[in-house]
Amino acid sequence: MTGYTKYRGWMVTLLQVIIFGFSVAAAFALRFEFSVPGVELPHLWQGLALAMLVKPGCFWFFGCDRAGWRYFGVRDLLRLGIANAAASILFVLGGILISGGAFPRSIYILDFLICFFCTTGARLAIRIYHESPAPAAKAGCRNVLIYGAGAAAIMLLREIRSNPSLHYRVLGLLDDDPKKLGMELMGVRVVGRGRDAAVIVDRYHHHAESVHEIVIAMPSASGSAMNDALANCRAAGVPCKTIPGVGELLSGKVLSSQIRDVSVEDLLGRQQITLDESRVRSSIEGKSVMVSGGGGSIGSELCRQIVSFHPARLVIFERAESDLFRIHLELSSRNGTANVIPVIGDIREPGRVEQVIRKYEVDSIYHAAAYKHVPIMETHILEAVKNNIFGTYNLVQAASKAGVADFLMISSDKAVHPSSIMGLTKRVAELIVTAVPPRPPLTKFVCVRFGNVLGSNGSVVPIFRQQIAAGGPVTVTHPEMKRYFMTIREAVQLVLQASTMGKASEIFVLEMGEPVLIVDLARNMIRLSGHQPDGDIEIRYTGLRPGEKLYEELALEGENVVPTDHEKIHAYVGLRKPSNEIRTWMEELQALVAVEDEFGVLNHMRRLVPEYDGGGRELERSDLTRTDRKVGVATSGNSD
Repeated sequence: MTGYTKYRGWMVTLLQVIIFGFSVAAAFALRFEFSVPGVELPHLWQGLALAMLVKPGCFWFFGCDRAGWRYFGVRDLLRLGIANAAASILFVLGGILISGGAFPRSIYILDFLICFFCTTGARLAIRIYHESPAPAAKAGCRNVLIYGAGAAAIMLLREIRSNPSLHYRVLGLLDDDPKKLGMELMGVRVVGRGRDAAVIVDRYHHHAESVHEIVIAMPSASGSAMNDALANCRAAGVPCKTIPGVGELLSGKVLSSQIRDVSVEDLLGRQQITLDESRVRSSIEGKSVMVSGGGGSIGSELCRQIVSFHPARLVIFERAESDLFRIHLELSSRNGTANVIPVIGDIREPGRVEQVIRKYEVDSIYHAAAYKHVPIMETHILEAVKNNIFGTYNLVQAASKAGVADFLMISSDKAVHPSSIMGLTKRVAELIVTAVPPRPPLTKFVCVRFGNVLGSNGSVVPIFRQQIAAGGPVTVTHPEMKRYFMTIREAVQLVLQASTMGKASEIFVLEMGEPVLIVDLARNMIRLSGHQPDGDIEIRYTGLRPGEKLYEELALEGENVVPTDHEKIHAYVGLRKPSNEIRTWMEELQALVAVEDEFGVLNHMRRLVPEYDGGGRELERSDLTRTDRKVGVATSGNSD
């Protein structure tokens, strides 16, 4: 703690006391034209004593001592006005009580005006001092244009002005609103529109003022607006950076330290999600929460956000030891008081699942453990079934037996009209979770369905980054391939919100925005890396992989929309299978898996999910006959 910080409160109080005394003395001097008669001197001393008695208390009561003078603003001005008015009222009442009508009445008005202007002026002077451009030499400073002339630009300008160590020098502002052209913000002029960036950069260059960077200060801009801004910066031949949205700012220290390169997430232009934190907190705080697959990309983010709501304990259930160690270490170092329990286990082992749920008296389960890579699962049908179907069934059964209050499974848009083994197993898992129980459930079972998550393990973005770093080619399966995208953070936020909404057996679908052409995503990523697509780095089309679709859907026919109180979450309720039918079906599936009959397993899943399109996977009658003889499963009329 510096000496200034240590004694700041006393210094502020002392300065204010000096101002209070000065305002009374100055009021008397003005009233009597700088020659106070001897007969009025007692009133002067009475006024000084009275001001020292009532004004410090009023200013303390209204919090004027606590506000930072360096950041003095309109709200602080209003607070000062109220404090001065209250102090003057008390000053008047005290003067009348002590001196009656003998105290000069004009002193009250003069004192109020002088005290208000002095207390305001002192704070304003401190702010002007800190925000005035440093007299440092231009050498070593980076000349920048700020793209955007809104609230974010003002925040950035203020911080650049008050922090010379940043070595930024703002030459001007760009904004696409023609009404702002020529306007000044904090002494910096709006010099043109975004499309004029190239002309403006050239103009500065001719005047020996090279523009080193353009900072895009539009944290709430849409994806198309960010694309336009990026194109304008590229046309100017100047590197561009951006400032983060509200979510990133809340996790950072200062605005300027988070100026960063434009990212793929910025080009999606997704709006900030508003959580009803009170509902989420009430469902987690003080509860025992378990996350299956807690070491994965979605599971680990779930753990991070759940810990922030202070559960009694967080059980991270994960079979990958290294991933479990990593997330446990992170949470323990960041949240020392949190009761984070790492548990090695496999959802395919029903005994272990039940043991853990009972041992830690789990109240809520977030089921994020699953095999998700589409091409790999196409050639590992039995493993996909064991993990995604048997694992989910084991968790559902154990949760029901133990009386767990809430169960939420994370599903995928690939479960809608599935064309892949991965999507098929996730659809079966949805049917297991939402099956109608024989009696009112003790456990509330729901699913959340969403699309691709940017930056998750195996997603297209890190693959493209690796390919760009290697010099290409960047591989895209089809020029018309489209996908929905979300960031990991917003997906998990909506998952937590959806967990508070379900009554039972709903499938919640997260609002994914507009689907994105994968080839456009590839081109943007190449441009963000400083290269030109199809020039510096080739885009190569490789053809659809097994199980892939050109477009993903988020809802099935026959699923009825149920309104929710969150604009980005929709609920669907479709036809649900009776739990006894699911139990019988599972027993038959286990028998097929036990004899490693992939064709029989696939056909059996088709019975439950007839909308599955296997992309040319056809079963021979002889194979079905052989399968039926082995396990005695009636499959007549379902050969597809």
